[in-house]
Amino acid sequence: MRNFTILFIFFISFSAISQETIISGTVINDNTMLPLWNINVVNINLVKGAVTDAKGNFKIPANVNDVLLVSSLGFQSIEIKVTNDWIKSNANRIHLTEKAYALEEVVIPPYDLTGYLEVDSKLIPEKENYWYNISGLTSRYEAGESSPKAFGRVMNSLFNPADMLYNFFGKKPKELRRLKELKKDENLRNLLQTKYDHQTIYLLLGIDKKELADILQRCSYSEAFVQTANDLQILDAINGCYEEYKVLKK
Repeated sequence: MRNFTILFIFFISFSAISQETIISGTVINDNTMLPLWNINVVNINLVKGAVTDAKGNFKIPANVNDVLLVSSLGFQSIEIKVTNDWIKSNANRIHLTEKAYALEEVVIPPYDLTGYLEVDSKLIPEKENYWYNISGLTSRYEAGESSPKAFGRVMNSLFNPADMLYNFFGKKPKELRRLKELKKDENLRNLLQTKYDHQTIYLLLGIDKKELADILQRCSYSEAFVQTANDLQILDAINGCYEEYKVLKK
């Protein structure tokens, strides 16, 4: 009976420790000091997401030392490390600074048009891109090149240890497992559909802008896809390439 009591107390204690803590905070404009609505807050470690309400408030699961990415269109993204003070306090305030945009000159190259549609239409460069649809999402996804070259890039990485794709997939299993966790959080997936700055991707996978472009190129995605896809589309593209890599590696 005594052993059972000790075991029961241990189980209760372990369950309490293992539960995720819900922390809260308020995001405000650093200039006006007013609360900011619809700001994205992502826990990079737990792969959980939240959005601020009309009063700038949010709640999100977090543990000590987790990293929160706070971002929104028109504001500078910031990373915040969760401390013990964050866990204990309900008055956490996050200040976001608005971005200053400088308009650049846009040069539109001329086309030597003849005025005849049949002739002029042939002057437009053609490039085939293959797309597919994912059930439940309204956006289409680029599938990369439909050719032996696309398949060969993944194959080459398996037999070439110096290949960038091989190194990335081989050295980041923990980060890539987060992609599966991402699919379980509907709030985070909805959030990533509205993001195009790729800051969340850089933190989730521990890569920079250049590495992301190289990875997607190796996975046979075009430069146009990298520039126009939202964060969810890019993460799904990388996950698809990774799953193909694992199948071929077996």
